[in-house]
Amino acid sequence: MTQLNRRDALKIGGAGLVTAAALPGVAHAAPSPFFRHGVASGDPLPDGVVLWTRVTPTADSLPGSGNGPRTSVTWQVATDADFRRIVRSGSSATGPERDHTVKVDVRGLAPGTAYHYRFVLDGVASPAGRTRTAPAPDADVTSLRFGVVSCSNWEAGYFASYRHLAARDDLFGVIHLGDYLYEYGTGGFPGDGGVVRQHAPAHEILTLADYRRRHALYKTDPDLQALHAARPWMVIWDDHEVANDQWSTGAENHDPATEGPYAARRAAAHRAYAEWMPVRFGPDERIYRALRFGRLADLVLLDLRSYRSKQVTGIAVDDPARTITGDAQMVWLKDELSGSRARWRLVGNSVMISPVAIGAVAADVLGPLARLLGIPSGGIAVNADQWDGYTADRRELLGHLHDNRITNTVFLTGDIHTSWANDVPLHAARYPGVPSVATEFVVPSVTSDNIDDFLKVPPRTVSLAAEAVLSATNRHVRWSELDSHGFGVLDLRRERARMDWFFLSDRTRRDATAARAATFTTASGSQRLTRSWL
Repeated sequence: MTQLNRRDALKIGGAGLVTAAALPGVAHAAPSPFFRHGVASGDPLPDGVVLWTRVTPTADSLPGSGNGPRTSVTWQVATDADFRRIVRSGSSATGPERDHTVKVDVRGLAPGTAYHYRFVLDGVASPAGRTRTAPAPDADVTSLRFGVVSCSNWEAGYFASYRHLAARDDLFGVIHLGDYLYEYGTGGFPGDGGVVRQHAPAHEILTLADYRRRHALYKTDPDLQALHAARPWMVIWDDHEVANDQWSTGAENHDPATEGPYAARRAAAHRAYAEWMPVRFGPDERIYRALRFGRLADLVLLDLRSYRSKQVTGIAVDDPARTITGDAQMVWLKDELSGSRARWRLVGNSVMISPVAIGAVAADVLGPLARLLGIPSGGIAVNADQWDGYTADRRELLGHLHDNRITNTVFLTGDIHTSWANDVPLHAARYPGVPSVATEFVVPSVTSDNIDDFLKVPPRTVSLAAEAVLSATNRHVRWSELDSHGFGVLDLRRERARMDWFFLSDRTRRDATAARAATFTTASGSQRLTRSWL
């Protein structure tokens, strides 16, 4: 199979414009089919960052096809946008065995420094990206801002949230809390808006080729490409990167009788994710990890799918043998929180940790009567796929924060397609008579369906009553909004952590506007939220 030369490549055309400056031997300012899926960076360290791209060296080297030659791609990191001051460079081999993706963990960079990067194949440069290394471990950082997003379903709308974040010049990076893509076939997860744009492949994805094609589809979105190129991302997976409501050995949206062994599907999904995302993996596909930002913040990113017990309901959620983190990750998490010397401890948490109960007071108030009535310790849970379904792990973690006087812990959460600002109490049923040990910011979905979409009702109708009930029966819930789509911006300073929620005008429009809808702040040492009115 013959590799395309630059002249043939330019004849074919394709997505992505070359943005590099004029350097000898590099083509510029012309469409290139080599880099159709953009560039990305992630997991910034004080001395390094992960760089990513995907190349299409021949016309038949399409994602998931298994076709195309092995090839070598050059990468360059510079301190200037013209790439005249290149500080690191090298080459990386790729081929069909890794779906022609390129991922390089560049080291030897200076801390707290902005860099430009690009890739070059056959004299043609990729779009240029911009990234940044983390501050030095002892750096006295005064402030940081992060975009915070989750739940981006291609079929449900356009990624205008990414466009608005890419346009900002005040963000260090982006924290994506899971459901970066969805596994369903076309129409498998519709809401009020139906299918805005169709998934490819059109069927539910099961195989390695399927997952590769779905990742490739998402990375053709221009707003997603723009945000990846603009800032480093820190990502964690939730369930839809494999299948809905997954646990360690299965998933709600997987039928072994018709879809084969779950282990094979999960392995395919994880491999495609590792190939297509700018993320570091540890041994045994370990994706939970910690990133540090000077003395201002530590960020721990959790994997709440790979080790969890199967979801249950009723009093079974209190079984101490059940886990959402797995034993090893829980030990690691507690050690990270205890050992942190940063002002703020951020927890990238894919499902909500704050309890949400309805219909009954919690079992610890009723005493022995609760077990006779079958009431779980946190009350009757609304969603047992969250930490509400794993109450022993939650008690252990929150007890650890309380007993060790660990302050300034902020959970950053996605998954439920809605917006919440929560105090995280030691015992929710007795709150506010007992302390709050942390706070939680839950960001809305980028596009995925929420209350009004599921019920096919106008926004701000049914949801208003639901929000009132939630606040009345869960006194630690300071605010919730169940209808809107958008993103969050986390603003950290030594004296406080603040989240601004931004809502889109219409998820089904590429040109949707975004407006700030709410702001909540937690003062250092308080473990409680206050609202700032717009």
